[in-house]
Amino acid sequence: MLRHLLAFRLAISFVNAANGTELPQKQFLAFLRPASNEAVSSPSASEVKSENPSQARRVIDNVELYDKSNPDNEKLQRINTATRELPYDANGFPDWMRALNLGLITPRTGLHGSEKMEVLDLDIVMRNTKEMPYVRFQHRSHTLWLACSNCHPEPFEPRAGAAKILMSDIFRGEYCGKCHDRVAFITFFSCSRCHSIPQDTSTSTKKK
Repeated sequence: MLRHLLAFRLAISFVNAANGTELPQKQFLAFLRPASNEAVSSPSASEVKSENPSQARRVIDNVELYDKSNPDNEKLQRINTATRELPYDANGFPDWMRALNLGLITPRTGLHGSEKMEVLDLDIVMRNTKEMPYVRFQHRSHTLWLACSNCHPEPFEPRAGAAKILMSDIFRGEYCGKCHDRVAFITFFSCSRCHSIPQDTSTSTKKK
């Protein structure tokens, strides 16, 4: 299944990080269109309406992820089959955190399964978001899957304010984009999952 999840990285990327080649215009523009008012809840796989997929899902479904010249092509498990028992998000992709919280999946702590999982329950609030709500980064939801060394010191130096993150960088596969828009949920259609803290404008002062 991991092979197919990593294949999403090729299908959803705005720009190929290796050579800077842009996706075909039809796919690229699909990410620039405004997101529709879709439900933010996490339906089960059976509740996802295949006859009316989201914009993000249509992009994926129109991309061939398999090498047809591979003699075992027909034997490879498809992503819908591999994840059919998991809950889906509003965009029609597996909701991995909900699946984890429901006990449907259990990430291994390492290759042997005997390593210790170091879970850090620490939230970081990022306020350099211009007019967007602030970003709440939850370490816990990430360290349930990943070791600290997966993110520190690269691509994130463990120092407040060290990373100057732009959404354009994320779309190109940098910073959060190394996983999001590829294996984890798609950021462009899920803004509120990160930008979750409304800015407090009650104490702002007007410039004279």
